[in-house]
Amino acid sequence: MKFCAKTNLLLIISLFFAACTTLQIPDNFVYQEVETPDFDIVVWQKVNNPLLPYKVYIEGDGYSFNADGQPTSNPTPRGTLVRNMAFGDNSANVVYMARACQFVLHKKCAQKYWTTARFAPEIIEAEANALEQIVQNRPVVLVGFSGGAQVAGLIAVTHPEINVQKIITIAGNLNHPAWTQYHRVPPLADSMDLNDYADKFATIPQIHYVGEKDEIIPPFLNQNFVADKQTLREVKGATHNSGWEKIIPEIHNEH
Repeated sequence: MKFCAKTNLLLIISLFFAACTTLQIPDNFVYQEVETPDFDIVVWQKVNNPLLPYKVYIEGDGYSFNADGQPTSNPTPRGTLVRNMAFGDNSANVVYMARACQFVLHKKCAQKYWTTARFAPEIIEAEANALEQIVQNRPVVLVGFSGGAQVAGLIAVTHPEINVQKIITIAGNLNHPAWTQYHRVPPLADSMDLNDYADKFATIPQIHYVGEKDEIIPPFLNQNFVADKQTLREVKGATHNSGWEKIIPEIHNEH
């Protein structure tokens, strides 16, 4: 397992201050950078019993665009929703997994990797490689927020060697062609598409939480994509980035 431990703590601290967030990281979560052939993937992980299943929280697209709709120079997320969910999970083995180029800008990082190529084959391969190094062939539950849902799905359908037992999505971008069409923005032309694996994806146990007031990923996008409508759970009052507190205990109890 190739891990590169961060030695410059000031870099981590500066990232959090730059993002204008406060986050209490539990002492039992260890920060690491998992080396893959193309990108270093940042994780915080708590492993109490490596023989038990893992729960892995996959970050959303992060700070990809600024308030003016222009691509940023660093996609490190400003919000802490996904990290807080992971850090509060009492499961034996919990991993928070950032997306490629978040927190650490690898030499191969280019702006396309958090815009049109955010789900590019090399991105999905890096995330899957990092995940496999951590969990190996042990059972894993993937929890994907926003674009992290697409990553979770693509990992599960393209890497059968990873023992994905369940996928949980929160405000998930499961159908990015429909999403870009709805918002009338250019398609993610350099990205893989979960639509191409819809039949295989439908065979995986899954739960999808959608926000009643989510204007970024409106509920109907997932309602139209997900084969089994009973897996959809609308959260009253939830927007894309807020109002999810009521379902966090449910997610923590999922195994």
